[in-house]
Amino acid sequence: MKQPPKPTAVQPVAPVATPPPPRAVNPFQKQADSSLSAGTVAIEAERAIAEAQGKLVIAKRFPRDEARAFSQVMESCKRAGLAKEAIYGFNRGGTLVTGPSIRLAEELARAWGNIDYGIRELSRKDGVSEMESYAWDLQTNTVSSQKFTVRHIRDTKSGSYALTDERDIYEITANMAARRLRARILAVLPPDLVDAAVEECRKTEAGGNGEPLADRVRKMLRAFEKLGVSALFIESRLGHTLDTILPDEFVELTQIHNSIRDGMTKASDWFAGAAKPKQESATAAALNESLATQPAPPIDVATVAEPAPAPAPAPAKTNDPLFD
Repeated sequence: MKQPPKPTAVQPVAPVATPPPPRAVNPFQKQADSSLSAGTVAIEAERAIAEAQGKLVIAKRFPRDEARAFSQVMESCKRAGLAKEAIYGFNRGGTLVTGPSIRLAEELARAWGNIDYGIRELSRKDGVSEMESYAWDLQTNTVSSQKFTVRHIRDTKSGSYALTDERDIYEITANMAARRLRARILAVLPPDLVDAAVEECRKTEAGGNGEPLADRVRKMLRAFEKLGVSALFIESRLGHTLDTILPDEFVELTQIHNSIRDGMTKASDWFAGAAKPKQESATAAALNESLATQPAPPIDVATVAEPAPAPAPAPAKTNDPLFD
């Protein structure tokens, strides 16, 4: 009798592994720098945390004395050197707009105490620097920060050109960051402290610490001459001669000078188009004559056979070198 065939064992079929679904890519996520290791990043993060905690502990242990800090601010604003740099101005629609400068903001932060401030360059790529300005009141834990980008380009009247020199890049990034830093420092300071400091600096600049106003006007004229602004244009803006200038007008001209010198405005914003007087005033003539009596610049003896004539004696200098 024929035996039935034995059933064959069915081999189990291994399950087919399906690939995981593709992970969604965040288009706004920054790519990690492949040149930095994870260990380096972790160490720097721990160091930054420890440094911040240390600053907070010290601020809590040694809190500021607000009355003493206010008195120190007032004493600082009585110095002529700070007063002449404390206020900036720029032209907006033909009106002089003024405010506390970065130098005054730094002095206020130093006197007020327990304030950490500065600027950082977060990244640099393709001719653009990503910057951050910040101010942190360690005692009240109030932080004000601003991130912005600075293109490595310098604008001129004839057009724009890219910056490649490291010094030029540093200067343009530091200049742009200083303006943001001023606003960040002022944001964490008490407004009444800032207003009192500005008013005290105005009083100091108007008083001149006992120096005659005529001497300060002469120094101011010398400073404007270096910027290409003559006494004729200044008198045309004032509407009268320099011998009748008022202390408030002198303070305003000082702010205009600082604005032009720092590159925030141009001389043409304040003096271009002004009607030129037909005849030079006696005060302007006397001031220009005093400028002509300044010592002559040094002469290269290698290129001149005859010795240079002796220069006229320079006018006496005062203790406060305003605009020197």
